[in-house]
Amino acid sequence: MIKILIVDDEKPICDLIDMNLSCAGYACRSVQDGVAALDLIEKESFDLILLDIMLPGASGFDIMEYIRPLGVPVIFITARQEVRDRVRGLKLGADDYLVKPFDVVELVARVEAVLRRYNKAQQQMTCGDVTVDVEARRVTKGGRPVALTNKEFGLLVLFMRNKNVALFRETLYEKVWEEEYYGDSRTLDLHVQRLRRKLGWEQKLVAVYKVGYRLEE
Repeated sequence: MIKILIVDDEKPICDLIDMNLSCAGYACRSVQDGVAALDLIEKESFDLILLDIMLPGASGFDIMEYIRPLGVPVIFITARQEVRDRVRGLKLGADDYLVKPFDVVELVARVEAVLRRYNKAQQQMTCGDVTVDVEARRVTKGGRPVALTNKEFGLLVLFMRNKNVALFRETLYEKVWEEEYYGDSRTLDLHVQRLRRKLGWEQKLVAVYKVGYRLEE
């Protein structure tokens, strides 16, 4: 299982990230202190580090200097929006930079993108008796193959990567159809209904009033 270290001095943010990435199938550890992060990195290996800049003990930039030779991908997560901070972080070797407050869906997408660049992306996901092989574009339910259209498959992957998260209709449409959303949800709703029927998820893939949909697990 892919291991991710979350380093942020705000525990509620660590807990929020941990909850959502754990739902997406990752194993997470979190610390709120820069020195504690360095100690943990010495003892354990991680596939990705989410790193705040302003930390007690040692700053995110200090930690980045230390871990750069290890070749571990890093995404900076910080409230600092100054361009010079972004440039410094990227020059130190960070793979991405996400400014707080951020959308959980965007966070998961950026994590996936960085892991893909390092050939570490999670290729199999499960929810109940449904298994998705992303690379092979294969879906099974109870061991039996399920035929999905490209759009249905795209929706399923997005839901599986964001379990228990309410996803806005515009987010779903723009990420799967790769077009701007203009408020007409008939096409999206039809695809979600078909996905429900094919997977038997009438009670699991629920509508969220005035928002969109949520996959419950």
